[in-house]
Amino acid sequence: MSPIHFSIIEPAFRAAGYHVVLLNNSTKGAIDMGLQYVNNDACYPSLIVVGQIMDAIASGEYDTAKLAVIMSQTGGGCRATNYIAFIRRALAKAGLSHVPVISLNLSDMEKNPGFHITVPLLYRGVTAAIFGDILMRTLYRMRPYELIPGSANALHEKWDKICADFASSRYPSLLRFRYLCKKMIREFDRLPIREEEKKPRVGIVGEILVKFSPLANNHLVDLIEQEGAEAVMPDLIDFFQYCFFNQIYKYRHLGIKKSTAVKSRLGIRFIEWLRSAAKCAFRKSRHFDPPVRIEKLAEYAESIVSIGNQTGEGWFLTGEMLELIHSNVPNIVCTQPFGCLPNHVVGKGVIKAIRTHYPEANIVAIDYDPGASEVNQLNRLKLMLQAAFRNLK
Repeated sequence: MSPIHFSIIEPAFRAAGYHVVLLNNSTKGAIDMGLQYVNNDACYPSLIVVGQIMDAIASGEYDTAKLAVIMSQTGGGCRATNYIAFIRRALAKAGLSHVPVISLNLSDMEKNPGFHITVPLLYRGVTAAIFGDILMRTLYRMRPYELIPGSANALHEKWDKICADFASSRYPSLLRFRYLCKKMIREFDRLPIREEEKKPRVGIVGEILVKFSPLANNHLVDLIEQEGAEAVMPDLIDFFQYCFFNQIYKYRHLGIKKSTAVKSRLGIRFIEWLRSAAKCAFRKSRHFDPPVRIEKLAEYAESIVSIGNQTGEGWFLTGEMLELIHSNVPNIVCTQPFGCLPNHVVGKGVIKAIRTHYPEANIVAIDYDPGASEVNQLNRLKLMLQAAFRNLK
């Protein structure tokens, strides 16, 4: 889903004792494979995920008698509930119903006797995700202005290896984690860049897989940079904060158990505590902005939509758009799978209301689908960028 993050998360799982293989078959062939097993009226992300899994299994690289498939799942009234069923149905159609499908979730949606989420695994996974967020935030900020071509990517490769080594180390100490966060931000902050040059900053929000996956969004970040702008991507870890925050809301307004809300509040505090060193380093830096707390995102969104909008990305998508605007990123691409009802409500559907509150907002909604025209997507992006360059002048 997110190459920058998952290259660090993979060794974290291996260190916990699981022989995890991260699928890198992000090709059009995987999408074609998905269309063979999932009806094309299902959403684009489910086609991609099922296609990547079935394409890998069909390659003959793996012994299906010793194979399992693992998929992260949040639940709720969206495709996140249906993914596992889609994958099992595809395996059954291929005569591989004996291959177990593991649901990686914190909601006790399914019990998996061969897989357990332990405290060390959670710690490694969360620190790996925070490393990924730091790398993404610093790389995208510096790369468009680098003085020496390729220097930002080279620094990213260096730190990707350091972070992967930490995630797979026998004793990944908190002290070293905090040290690495600060040092990484300092090194990117000192990268030689063209300080006087200003480019339009373009934020990317939307459905989580389409937003982060280069395959799903037709390499949107590269495209924005090729067009002479700077891409800004909100943190991945904030999506998990959103999931925790929703449980607190449900306790207050919808009567779920208090213990669930207490656990969720602890989850938010744990993540904020872990990334406090990075936030401090971002505040001290010359080029970077620190991420805001999930409570602030909810406060931003509440002026436009109800926090009860929790299907899919829900109010979080609206909150991210407003966070970008408050961070001096008025140009936004809202990526959404074609026909995704939740995103059309809290993404495309709120653009007019956001423009009423923030006249400088320059937002375009782009649909992604197996049959979507890449030329049309590019034209819509270029129209938004034309306005962005005009506003910058």
